Amino acid sequence: MALNLDQARFNMVEQQVRTWDVLDTRVLDVLGEVPREDFTPSRYRKLAFSDLRIPLDHGQTMMKPVEEGRALQALSLEPGQRVLEIGTGSGFLAACMAQLGAHVVSVEIHASLAESALARLKRFGSARVEVINADALNEFSPNGRFDALVVTSSSRTVPDAFKDWVGPDGRLFCVRGNSPAMEAVCLSRRGERWAVDSLFETDLPRLIGAEDPQEFDF
Repeated sequence: MALNLDQARFNMVEQQVRTWDVLDTRVLDVLGEVPREDFTPSRYRKLAFSDLRIPLDHGQTMMKPVEEGRALQALSLEPGQRVLEIGTGSGFLAACMAQLGAHVVSVEIHASLAESALARLKRFGSARVEVINADALNEFSPNGRFDALVVTSSSRTVPDAFKDWVGPDGRLFCVRGNSPAMEAVCLSRRGERWAVDSLFETDLPRLIGAEDPQEFDF
């Protein structure tokens, strides 16, 4: 079984992630080191390395491995940097960022997801991840600014508060727009201005509290 897992992990990295323009060797190595199957809900464990989004509780999902790879590559994390993650989910992406040497603060609105992710992270040994059960759009207030911020759900536009939490020369990965053709982007702070790098099209669940305004028919 271990050999099959190793082969499936290798195939995921080489046949899916690398071929989706993820060429950063550090990112590829981390995706090959962090046991994605251990962060996948047990009922979907056999699908851990598949090119699909895996359902989580509360209508959330794990991003596809290729999407996670592109996000990690775009953030260009360096050891010792501080990262804020909005939406812990399974904890896998936080584990990958910590494996890259970052100190991660991960905010999860659903208590059950926060608890299960923290348990997985502890089993893996991710000491550089702090999981906080809070509403990122309301009650949460971070301590200082971050070198990078990643949002694992979507919003129609990027919340201004998230931009405020990114420090000088920092980067922000998020998914914006409307279903079914949302856009994953990486925003890079340049003083008071932002450079926008469009990465790929996707379709992720809405960030809780960032739902679209209600439309009325007259």
